[in-house]
Order: sequence, then structure tokens, then C-alpha cells
Amino acid sequence: MMASAILKRTTSSAFKSVIHGLPMGPSLRAYASLAIGIDIVAAAPGVSLQKSRSWDQGVSSKFSTTPLKDIFKGKKVVIFGLPGAYTGVCSQQHVPSYKNNINKFKAKGIDSVICVAVNDPYVLNGWAEKLQAIDAIEFYGDFDGSFHKSLELDKDLSAALLGPRSQRWSAFVEDGKVKVLNVEEVPSDFKVSGGEHILGQI
Repeated sequence: MMASAILKRTTSSAFKSVIHGLPMGPSLRAYASLAIGIDIVAAAPGVSLQKSRSWDQGVSSKFSTTPLKDIFKGKKVVIFGLPGAYTGVCSQQHVPSYKNNINKFKAKGIDSVICVAVNDPYVLNGWAEKLQAIDAIEFYGDFDGSFHKSLELDKDLSAALLGPRSQRWSAFVEDGKVKVLNVEEVPSDFKVSGGEHILGQI
């Protein structure tokens, strides 16, 4: 409860202009540099993510990273971002909302459901295993926050002892183009970024 209150107190008024998963239309307002119709790969040039793995797998892969084009191009992808592994809402609500609906996403032709967080891939791997979600969801680290910074979805959560992190958000991306985007007003909220919500938007 205290962490949630801190996250709410650290929220600026800029959060009031977020997208709440509305379809394209004249009333739609873009949030940051990411908006419906934007190519997510072009919006984050030169950025790669780090697929979750154990330390030994990291060593054997020579600490390889995955370019965004390999994740998004030619595919239908649902991606959701969250403040961090092992945190309350992320563990108890956000990830389970996608894990528990994975068959529904597949039925809609989604090629992959991806979770991304400003964590290293080793922490994410351990967290995914703990949540028993590693077989349903692909977890990617944004270890230096460059992906979220490029999309202007980064957030300083130092007041909650988390440091530079991200907003809580979700998107449906087809062949790199953002078709649906949802961003919570504050990272401690869980109103528009969950699996059930975006299933109704695809």
C-alpha cells in the first residue's frame, strides 16, 4: 500500500493525457512519441531488447540481444510493459492477466505475447519461472531503459526505490505498426493495460 501511494504521489500532471486504448478517431490523443499508426521499430532506432535467460545461457549466447525488427516485423504481437519484476501489481495482476488468457490471444492470431521491463534478462528469467509464465509469455529485458526512453514511456520511480523504470502500458502491434495503445495514468494503476482489456480491442 505504501509503495502504491508513493507511485501515485510521484505522478505528474502529464499523465492526464494518456491514451486509454481508444480506436483511431478525431478524439484520439497521442501519448509521448508512441501513438497509434507509429512504426515501433522506427520509433526506437538502433534499440535491441534482451530475451530472458539464465546467466549461463547469457554467457553461451555471448550476451546476444534481439533487434526490434526481429520481434515485430511480419508478426502480430501483443506487448505489455511494467515497472519491474517482483513488484506487487506486476506479479499479482499484470502478468497473470496475459498468462491466463494466452489461448484467447492465440485464437485471435497473435504470434507472440511479450512482457518488457527495465530489468536485466536474468532477473526476468527467474521471475518468469516463479510465475510459471515462461512457456506462455516471452519476457524481454530493457536493461538500460533505452527502449522505453525512445518511446518516452520511461518513468523515474526513485521515490519507491526503483530508480529509472517505465510506465505501465500495453499495445497491439501488427508488422511493426501500433494498432492499439493503452497507458495507465500512474504506474500503480491496473485499469487499461491488462490482458482482458486488450483482448477486447484486437
